[in-house]
Amino acid sequence: MKQENASTELPASALIDRRIADLGDWRGAALARVRALIHEAVPGVVEEWKWMGTPVWSSGGILCTGESYKSHVKLTFLKGASLEDPSGLFNSSLDGNARRAIDIHEGEALDPAAFRALIRAAAALNAAKAKPKRAKVA
Repeated sequence: MKQENASTELPASALIDRRIADLGDWRGAALARVRALIHEAVPGVVEEWKWMGTPVWSSGGILCTGESYKSHVKLTFLKGASLEDPSGLFNSSLDGNARRAIDIHEGEALDPAAFRALIRAAAALNAAKAKPKRAKVA
């Protein structure tokens, strides 16, 4: 998709809609499903369009990005290393100090409940870091 720069006047949600439609295959369907799960998990999540065409979902900071490649859809959690992942959804970028990712390949499906829990945990982490610290009164 070469139209990212020309379409920056559109809202991010419209650009994400366009990306899903342009993919037109299982990757678009996977991205649409993940998007719906994110909105279910964190009502009021903010959709953004960054880095020359990457869908981003934020709540008090970035929760995750949704990148599409020929063989997979990658969901990158910028603070993923700080999140508990009891269901083992993270399957990529496991060696980094901060990020973790979920690669979805054709025919694979995420556990919806586990993914919503991971998104809620990312939002809670952002909210906890955003709280101002109170000064101690002597």
